[in-house]
Amino acid sequence: MEKQEVFELMKNDQFVRYNGIELTEIGEGEAIGKMTITPNHLNGLGTVQGGALFTLADYVCAAAANSRGKSAVSLDGQIDFLKSVSKGTLTAHAKEISLGRTIATYNVTVTNEDNQLIAIFHAKFFRKD
Repeated sequence: MEKQEVFELMKNDQFVRYNGIELTEIGEGEAIGKMTITPNHLNGLGTVQGGALFTLADYVCAAAANSRGKSAVSLDGQIDFLKSVSKGTLTAHAKEISLGRTIATYNVTVTNEDNQLIAIFHAKFFRKD
């Protein structure tokens, strides 16, 4: 898939659109996305719900995984929540750390506007085609 095709593919994700997540950059094996925190992202304690952080990281990771001309689907994903946050804009940056014929591995950092690390996501993708 070409870069523009990946952007188009990722725009079809209705759940992500509903959650206000935007893909801002795609490169070979990497991607960046943002999510501005709204009251809909907050849990009962008033901090961003873990599922919202996971969705942001997983989505940006999927864009990176699909950036190399093959369709890719996730095999697994794990997130570590490091710091709570209640407002502002979060940025997720996915980077490829391993690329094989059928399996690729990625790390994603999620930071706030002050560049503080909020979460780290790690995932493997199966590369089809």
